[in-house]
Amino acid sequence: MAKSSTVRQERAQREESPSPVRSDASQPVSAALDRLIHERIRLGIVSALAVNRELTFNELKALLKTTDGNLSVHARKLEEADYILCTKSFDGRLPKTEYRLAPAGRKALERYLDHMEALIRATREK
Repeated sequence: MAKSSTVRQERAQREESPSPVRSDASQPVSAALDRLIHERIRLGIVSALAVNRELTFNELKALLKTTDGNLSVHARKLEEADYILCTKSFDGRLPKTEYRLAPAGRKALERYLDHMEALIRATREK
């Protein structure tokens, strides 16, 4: 099975998962975290792009203090899930890769943050 179809299947499962954890009696919270965003580097990429219109590969690499290979692998996973958009061009003779947050990525980040906030509230209420 191709990686991109596997990522899409995982995304569909996340969107259809049950909601057994509750922050209060009226607001259910999914028990399953979005594992695609929960990974530290991926969360950093999505968060950085949420507050910046676009960032280059080198800007993300410096911001997240990671290696070329590590950033490349994580960015590709987010791109395959349609969470980020990647544009490749040349600046003179130098390759330039720029990333932007896609609407699906913004929604996924909002869901993730809502989930984390609900877990924090539920933990503090106990």
